[in-house]
Amino acid sequence: MGFAKTAILMAVMTALFLAVGALIGGRGGMMIAFVFAVGMNAFAYWNSGKAVLRMHNARQVDAQSAPEYYALVAGLAKNAGMPMPKVFVIETDQPNAFATGRNPENAAVAATTGLLARLTQEELAGVMAHELAHVKNYDTLTMTITATFAGAISMLANFAMFSGGNDRRGGIIGTIAIMILAPLAAGLVQMAVSRSREYEADRIGAAICGHPMWLAGALQKIEAFASKIENPAAERNPATAHMFIINPLHAFKHDRLFSTHPATASRVAALREIARSMRPTTPLAREAAKPVLPRQGPWG
Repeated sequence: MGFAKTAILMAVMTALFLAVGALIGGRGGMMIAFVFAVGMNAFAYWNSGKAVLRMHNARQVDAQSAPEYYALVAGLAKNAGMPMPKVFVIETDQPNAFATGRNPENAAVAATTGLLARLTQEELAGVMAHELAHVKNYDTLTMTITATFAGAISMLANFAMFSGGNDRRGGIIGTIAIMILAPLAAGLVQMAVSRSREYEADRIGAAICGHPMWLAGALQKIEAFASKIENPAAERNPATAHMFIINPLHAFKHDRLFSTHPATASRVAALREIARSMRPTTPLAREAAKPVLPRQGPWG
């Protein structure tokens, strides 16, 4: 059901993009918009992951430079039956994390130094399991494409303002409507795509780590810190906010207008329901359900 909803929302985004092109330049404008969309998404498909990591000054780590953190991700990837992703650290005090990459074979997960410092071993496992779930579901590709469309629609709207649009299609009033409504609609679709995938990633992430409440506790802790601690790189690149496990733009009140995440309380409530449904009923089953985590120690 989540994939069907996402497909519909992405179809709406594509239609909106082509419609803006048509309103600006008629049939020719729509064809130009289509060609531009194909090229834009081809570029995003191959380069988006590296670009996002560069935006946040992420540095790659390995089993030598961050043994505990790397081993944790490796164990979770094995639980999920996935290839080992590249592992990155972002130097910022705000606890947060995201995943990127076009598919599980070319994926990366990134955690901030604030996350590694403030979360327990179990909470960190819940967060990284959530990020691996995004990779497993190909959400990283989906959300990158919607972000690319949203940015391109805004660019087209600005072009319409400066060019005057097509007078036969509404003149200055139509141009102003395009400039205001098209980016707003694109942003709403982008938020809907992101929100529809967060619940699914929470559910699958809970299964990967085996303990839904580990993730629930992490979400509450991350939100509490993110509301007080600024993430400068995220503030400079708000189009990437939807990729983080918790909205990194909470440091400023006006950023809440662009929230791409469902309410944390709702996510925690859903995780509590999952925990109740999967709770082992016997001591032996409870012991068997415990995932093997590396020993407690420095995360790198």
